[in-house]
Amino acid sequence: MSTEAVESPPREPGVFSRQYLLATLGMCALIGIAAFEALAVTTVMPTVSRELNGESLYSLAFAAPLATSLVGMVVAGNWADRAGPRRVVITSTLLFGAGLLVVGLAPTMLVLLLGRLVQGLGSGAVIVGLYVLVSRVFPERLHASVFAGFAAAWVIPGLVGPVIAGTLTETVGWHWVFLGALLASVPAFCMVVPTLKGVVGPAGEPVAWSVSRILWSVAAAVAVVGLNLLSEVPPVVAGLVTIAAVVVLAVALRPLLPKGTLGARAGVPTLVLLRGLAGAAFLGGDVFIPYLLSAQYGFSPAASGITLTLGAVSWAFASWLVGRLGERVSQRTGIRLGLVLIVAGVLSAVATPLWHLTPAVIVVGWTITGFGMGFVYPRFSVLVLRYSHDDERGFNSSALTIADSAGAAVVLGLNGAVFGLLGGSSEPAAFVACFAVAAAVAVLGLAVSGRAVPRRTA
Repeated sequence: MSTEAVESPPREPGVFSRQYLLATLGMCALIGIAAFEALAVTTVMPTVSRELNGESLYSLAFAAPLATSLVGMVVAGNWADRAGPRRVVITSTLLFGAGLLVVGLAPTMLVLLLGRLVQGLGSGAVIVGLYVLVSRVFPERLHASVFAGFAAAWVIPGLVGPVIAGTLTETVGWHWVFLGALLASVPAFCMVVPTLKGVVGPAGEPVAWSVSRILWSVAAAVAVVGLNLLSEVPPVVAGLVTIAAVVVLAVALRPLLPKGTLGARAGVPTLVLLRGLAGAAFLGGDVFIPYLLSAQYGFSPAASGITLTLGAVSWAFASWLVGRLGERVSQRTGIRLGLVLIVAGVLSAVATPLWHLTPAVIVVGWTITGFGMGFVYPRFSVLVLRYSHDDERGFNSSALTIADSAGAAVVLGLNGAVFGLLGGSSEPAAFVACFAVAAAVAVLGLAVSGRAVPRRTA
């Protein structure tokens, strides 16, 4: 009897195989550079505003790119559905780079704000374009791994971004924080270009431009700016602005999100809602933790940042774990588990100033929160692409990032008003209230999480 050697089936290429290596590295690098700018600017902006005599415009320097990113997301999503992601990625990367150049060379605060507006428009659009590009370039089995890489690209700048930005500011000047990022974006974009050449637009009749959605995004951007300026006005005015801005956002966001998002309709609408709620809960607590540790416990800036570093590390580890586990943990279970961890971590932040517990409680709790975020974020992206038709992926991808920005803006705006009304950093009650708002948002996310994954696909 003759025997024949049985050949093992060829191994399927991964995200770092020759076929996908440049695309993976280039896309993750672009995400990382955008994340670095979003995080590092907090370190350099006090110096920038002082040198450019723009202290009164300090908060607007943060609000401006957040607001224009909403417009960029909507335009990019519509454009990607019409013509594919190629032109979106090219144009948005050029806008982002142009914004960095203007900011890096800005002689006045007004010029810097103009650059920040352009930078935000580009950064919002490029993220949407890259999300759609993933669906066109990588097979579905690799989506989780790619999005885990994106998540890590957001987290890693949280570990080193402030240190790099501070060192550059002290040695060669703050201008090079932005100009250095511009230089780094050139090779990152060049790595993506070969992949873009082979990407074509959707088959069939092109999707029409949605002028109304773009106009609504502009209205939402104006509301976001209003929410981020609450600390600049008296408490009574801040309350009125909050109410007006939330109403405008609710109306403006309806056409920018999948139908049924605000009502937590099952499937993609709930996934988009959960992305916004989870991000808002995390950021709503994250920005107040160093402030709490410094004002109430006497921590130095470096020491208070340890908590955020641990949260970032656990986020990155959980994102990596999601890619490794694949479908061995069901998406329904993974989302619920991640949200439970987020709720637990944010509640630890509430308890710490409420009962003046040892700061170790919030350090451990925020590490748990970071793990929960890393465990749910890649799942939201994977499932939204899975449940979207080809001509919906641009819209739904932009909806994820819109929910991120809008949710964070609302919670940060509310927390800013609450913080001021309750006495600011000298009062533990002010911190308790801010963390409680974040906790309430996280609990709401957990309550609707059962609608994220249809039971037949759980």
